[in-house]
Amino acid sequence: MATDLEIARAATLQPITAIAATAGIPEEALIPFGRHKAKIDYGFLKAQATQPRGKLVLVTGISPTAAGEGKTTTTIGLADALNSIGARTMICLREPSLGPCFGVKGGATGGGRAQVAPMEDINLHFTGDFHAITAANNLLSAMVDNHLYWGNGLGLDPRRVTWRRAMDMNDRNLRNMVVGLGGAAQGIPREDGFDITVASEVMAIFCLASDLHDLQERLGRIIVGQTREGRSVTARDVKADGAMAALLRDALQPNLVQTLEGSPALVHGGPFANIAHGCNSVVATQLGLSLADVVVTEAGFGADLGAEKFLDIKCRSAGLAPDLAVVVATVRALKMHGGVAKSSLGAEDVAAVERGVVNLIRHVENMRKFGLPVVVALNRFTTDTAAEIAAVQHAMARIGAEAFLCTHWGEGAAGAADLARAVRKLLAEGHAKFRPLYPDALPLAEKLRAIAREIYHAAEVQIPPAIAARLAKFEEMGFGHVPVCVAKTQYSFSADPTKLGAPEGHVLPVREVRLSAGAGFVVAVCGDIMTMPGLPRHPAAESIGLDAEGRIEGLF
Repeated sequence: MATDLEIARAATLQPITAIAATAGIPEEALIPFGRHKAKIDYGFLKAQATQPRGKLVLVTGISPTAAGEGKTTTTIGLADALNSIGARTMICLREPSLGPCFGVKGGATGGGRAQVAPMEDINLHFTGDFHAITAANNLLSAMVDNHLYWGNGLGLDPRRVTWRRAMDMNDRNLRNMVVGLGGAAQGIPREDGFDITVASEVMAIFCLASDLHDLQERLGRIIVGQTREGRSVTARDVKADGAMAALLRDALQPNLVQTLEGSPALVHGGPFANIAHGCNSVVATQLGLSLADVVVTEAGFGADLGAEKFLDIKCRSAGLAPDLAVVVATVRALKMHGGVAKSSLGAEDVAAVERGVVNLIRHVENMRKFGLPVVVALNRFTTDTAAEIAAVQHAMARIGAEAFLCTHWGEGAAGAADLARAVRKLLAEGHAKFRPLYPDALPLAEKLRAIAREIYHAAEVQIPPAIAARLAKFEEMGFGHVPVCVAKTQYSFSADPTKLGAPEGHVLPVREVRLSAGAGFVVAVCGDIMTMPGLPRHPAAESIGLDAEGRIEGLF
């Protein structure tokens, strides 16, 4: 069987100008990066701002497992299928992070015949957006330390600097450190650390900003620390916001690529969903909605993380109202939620499917709490049996949902045709009555409890007194109206990655809270989740290299 990389290399891609023309983008609006990728200039973005908006479809998934679910693959397959049946469709995806590419998850451009291309470019340096975000983040760090070194006119307390450096790579040794050692000429010693770029506030700002002016305004609001008297010091105070915006100016222009079947795709921005808000850029989504009848987008990890944040953070911030949710599942993953080890997934086990399907049921019911119609995409593997598939479909029928068997990995658009027809029908019927999970006016601690209670089915949120005091301080500072972004394990509804299925009555322990004043949300770090991941025992990087012709091998 051909690998994803082999399939991608065998495909004949169209010139990016032809893809742009298909999407209604004139050639003069393109800033080409070679033959098969381009950025779209600001003049065209402004011209499109007043155009009518298409329908917005969110693709999300069950709690991820080592068996794989194929959420990005389904996003691409569905969009290709919608285009094939005459619905003018664009895709909006996140850019992959180098951390997972060289760690354990691999690339994020889909798979089989449902991929965006050029695959190697997108998974690695692409158009340099992540490098620009990393540079802007670390410029602010450098200017904070420089301010401390040259007299500290703002009175910033070195012990209360909260801004961290960033790098788009998994490196656990950088989580916590001391900088400025080596004598007076080397800077002011203080504690510091790194987050992975995709968890940084600059990435969140980049993805939530509506335009360049909004970008610089948000960057200026970043809080880098406090004075000894407790006054907040911002990026604007240290005069870093303008230079940061300059570094990000070109990056904020959306990237246009294509699927293997020629559907236009905007791939732009890439925050993680387990430790950030997990959605592509607002700029790209708004552009897609101005060009297409349907935009298919995805949110990272399970619906309890990416989808909840898409709906409660991104949609709230950008004024978006999605029209439908697609929840992706596989029989293999449901068997893992039912207690089957990965090594035993090849054997038929209907009872395990029936035990594990509770995870899918909860995600479907959670999406309905936002007023969205929901369909299920059952991403088929060759080892799935008719009885196992029937068990999933019967479980969905009991809750009034329909599960559509999808084979887009091997068949492309044709393998998602039934799903596409169902999506088009539901969009035409217009059943969506979107509403966020909680109102702006709810106190921050109660917003966190609402997510834990309604989405995770937790019995209690454990908020230590010191953290409760910080939340109260954020409200005193005027940030009580912002949403909450939960950072927790992606593998479970709880904070314990070993609790699969649909656990009830667990406790959500809050370890830390951070105010992302520029992004416009509060991060609640729960359980053992880290904002700088580490590499596994055998990282994917060990298998990546170049062949005799200089082509990349081992990137998947």
